[in-house]
Amino acid sequence: MVRALKENASEYRSGHVALLGRPNVGKSTLLNALLGERIAIVSHHPQTTRDRLLGVRTDEDAQMAFVDTPGLHSPINKLGMRMNREAQEAIEGADVLVFVTEVGKLTRSDLSRTDIAIVKELPPNTPSICVLNKIDRLADKSRLVPLLQSIPHLRNFSAIVPICAKNDDGVERVLTEVKALLPKGPKLYDDDTLTDRPTRYLVAEFVREQILARTRAELPHGIAVTVTSYTEGEGKNKKAMPVVELTVHVPKESHKKMIIGKGGVVMKVVGTAARARIEELLGQRIVLKLWVRVTPRWFEDENAMRELGYGEGGST
Repeated sequence: MVRALKENASEYRSGHVALLGRPNVGKSTLLNALLGERIAIVSHHPQTTRDRLLGVRTDEDAQMAFVDTPGLHSPINKLGMRMNREAQEAIEGADVLVFVTEVGKLTRSDLSRTDIAIVKELPPNTPSICVLNKIDRLADKSRLVPLLQSIPHLRNFSAIVPICAKNDDGVERVLTEVKALLPKGPKLYDDDTLTDRPTRYLVAEFVREQILARTRAELPHGIAVTVTSYTEGEGKNKKAMPVVELTVHVPKESHKKMIIGKGGVVMKVVGTAARARIEELLGQRIVLKLWVRVTPRWFEDENAMRELGYGEGGST
């Protein structure tokens, strides 16, 4: 028995796996599907993900430290430049790369120019797989054939996997392919580790997710959310519900009015939905208070970005 355990231990695999690609292809949805837990926020707006987000899955035969990354894009401000750096650093530190693109609006027999540019810049010696997401939107699956035939000419991917992350279709195949590429070695994290992000970070992100779900295209990129205070019950009030106060930062007064809504209706809806999500995370009821503040052009100001959690090292 002891000998068998040692042999199994020598076969264990572990490593960091970067999920990368252009914005809005479903990387965060894939992360949640791979983990079986919703830790990454998702929205229909591109560039929702601003930080590297670690999600750890520990199985009997492997531990996979997935790293969700911001979508690689042509930045128009300092925040965008930082997001690209976050993605590049995750790529450089990965043992396995998972390049994600989407085929829901497939109109050609090869990848888009943006996808091709990203693939060509990937480290040549890092094992990688290609994931074609959103196949549920493609009525005629035979249209995938030319694409599947063209991709190997760009890079020697170990596997090309069509999936629908939203419906959990093909996700197990991704896991199988990733495990096969991981280096042999011991676990990098404790068995019960899901992410290295603190609760405050997740709480702020859950609020931002609910705002993104209810705002128009011109607003999302200028929205940031910070935790102002997080008060637990103390003394005789230890059983009292935690009070969490957050500030929503927007660059313009007109944006503030839109987010609050007439009579505060938008912020009330956001607060109700975000509180439910946060209570699910914490496993207890909370009091949630939201404030909206105008912080002009914070996404172009290094000091303001740092104060809002977008400095070096990411949000906290």
